[in-house]
Amino acid sequence: MDDYNPEHITEDFSREIETEPGSENTYFNRELSWLQFNERVLEEACNPAHPLLERLRFLSISGNNLDEFFMVRVAGLKGQQLQGVELRSFDGLTPTQQLSAIATRVNSLMDTQQGVWEELRAALTDADIHVLNQDGVEPETDAWLENHFREHIFPVLTPQALDPAHPFPFIPNKGLSLVFDLERKSDGAPIRELLMLPTTLPRFVRVPGETACYIAIETIIRRFTGLLFPGYEVKGQGGFRIIRDSDIEVEEEAEDLVRYFRSAIKRRRRGRVIRLKLEADIPDELDELIRREMGGEDAIVAESSGFLGIADLEFLVEEDRPDLKFTPFSPRFPERIREHGGDCFAAIKAKDIVVHHPYETFDVVVALLKQAADDPDVVAIKQTLYRAGKQSAVIRALIDAAEAGKSVTAVVELKARFDEEQNLLWANALERAGVQVVYGFIEWKTHAKVTTVVRKEGEGYTSYCHFGTGNYHPVTAKIYTDLSFFTANPKAGRDAAQLFNYITGYVQPENFELISMAPRDMRNDLMKLIDDEIAHEKAGRDGAVWAKMNSLVDPLIIDKLYEASQAGVQIDLVIRGICCLKPGIDGLSENIRVKSVIGRFLEHSRIFCFGNGADLPNKKAKVFISSADWMPRNFDRRVEYMMPIENETVHAQILDQVMVANLIDNEQSWELDGEGNYTRVEPQGRPFNLHRYFMTNPSLSGRGAALQEQGSMPKKLRVARRG
Repeated sequence: MDDYNPEHITEDFSREIETEPGSENTYFNRELSWLQFNERVLEEACNPAHPLLERLRFLSISGNNLDEFFMVRVAGLKGQQLQGVELRSFDGLTPTQQLSAIATRVNSLMDTQQGVWEELRAALTDADIHVLNQDGVEPETDAWLENHFREHIFPVLTPQALDPAHPFPFIPNKGLSLVFDLERKSDGAPIRELLMLPTTLPRFVRVPGETACYIAIETIIRRFTGLLFPGYEVKGQGGFRIIRDSDIEVEEEAEDLVRYFRSAIKRRRRGRVIRLKLEADIPDELDELIRREMGGEDAIVAESSGFLGIADLEFLVEEDRPDLKFTPFSPRFPERIREHGGDCFAAIKAKDIVVHHPYETFDVVVALLKQAADDPDVVAIKQTLYRAGKQSAVIRALIDAAEAGKSVTAVVELKARFDEEQNLLWANALERAGVQVVYGFIEWKTHAKVTTVVRKEGEGYTSYCHFGTGNYHPVTAKIYTDLSFFTANPKAGRDAAQLFNYITGYVQPENFELISMAPRDMRNDLMKLIDDEIAHEKAGRDGAVWAKMNSLVDPLIIDKLYEASQAGVQIDLVIRGICCLKPGIDGLSENIRVKSVIGRFLEHSRIFCFGNGADLPNKKAKVFISSADWMPRNFDRRVEYMMPIENETVHAQILDQVMVANLIDNEQSWELDGEGNYTRVEPQGRPFNLHRYFMTNPSLSGRGAALQEQGSMPKKLRVARRG
């Protein structure tokens, strides 16, 4: 934003260290750990096991990830630095120290990205997909490009002179621009011009023909500067791209949250420049001008001899070359619901159901809502909406239900980062249809993914509930691995009702019968579960923890895991992204193992399992699903749920299938050591790829016998599976 509020900066980042963490030497830095995750994503662009265009997609994703990292995390640290805030991270670094470490790591990462792009570009050429530079344009192509420039590019461009009458213009976030030093041919008079590349123009233009030939928009413009600046000679030129602070801080005194966010979204587009990337061969005078005008003294500045805006390479992935992409995969509709003739209510009432996305289709969630909208016995629908996407069948179903006379309540989270504007649009559409739209809490995000459908049956009412580990988003549901749990358990229905009443009316929940809720008691409940494993170990029974999540940052949970490790509890963690815990250190965490899975799908489900003395008769491991990662923000500043899985079949499906598959995967896994290094796992014995396995076996079933011989798993998990 234009003006940093030091109170909010301090508040946001101090919340990361509210707790009393242990020694700073026992934690990895959060920001550097995230950069390591993005390095693992980038490594997949080098993985020869992936098709060529999918490798390019991974490269593009690494670029987009890095942009968002600067827009939010680096922006926050920069705000602290500029305000003189000296709060230290868990690992003891000041904001300035973290920014210095980030800059070093990012420069290396960006150099690697450029190297990977050159490697992939050569491979694309070999595959008959050509990305042309100035020297590679043939005469017949040049004629077509000139005509295309005149008719489709030139009319959209708006060069701006830079002189006392024309001050340097505002450059939008992620804006790519060209700057030119020109000399008038008639009299040698100098002039300087800035050209912002309009976002309405595609980054690449495909030249017509059977052979795929692409050329970047900036290359075309540079090729025809004579048409753009007739009568002038280009004496020097260069390109640059900026990233702005794009986080939105919610002011506690905001009286109208909707109005506040509409204003904040506009302010975000004008946020402080956090990152400035310049072409390496830009002339010194233009370099100095851009640095001065873009706040280079405060921004993190980097030079690049390659392509600016790595995320834009996604455009090339759309080339129609199925031979260079993953084999198309069509998710299966859950068999349990098909067995009941597509009647979701009958299937859920007969038995709890777990659906494994993306292997089983997200359409089942939409089917439940559509059936609820059409069923005359349904009286109410309540749903949380964190991210729903642009083309949302979920929103359509809720609108249909409201127009059919149902009582429909939608908790729309306006603070879903980078989806705020879309969520405002959905909220308006829902309200026009008669849906009761609630925006939740000002300070907290409603991150729990819960739906309740209340149906009149006989003399009473039955609540059919959906608890998801992911968003109600039709696009991400095709590429994120998540779990959808459906139940008609009255306890779950009563808990869900209390959860919604708390969000919509601030009615404090009484004792939940099943779920744990953040920010109320989830952290304490998790620590109690770990304490129970410590007690089992001390009593001579098997203590074990197996957990899967996106990020592990919370110092209290980390310290409790260290305590459990020192007591002999065996802990296996599958953490895709950030991990601040140091595994495998003698006397601290020698019984903790951490792995990360990066592959075709993005691992997103949160699953927490505890041994529970399963080596005793009639005991079995405790299994939970959740919407929350183990981070301070999830425990302290978000409304989250954690649901125990009590149904025997679902329990076995999640523990024996999903958890085991993640633990034994050896084709797309990385292991973390106590020094902070990730090493790609080399298959020992039989290779196992969990994504390929579930694509072949999409329906979770039974005890997961098919996985028993696939690979090695922790010894205590074998015991738990027998429990």
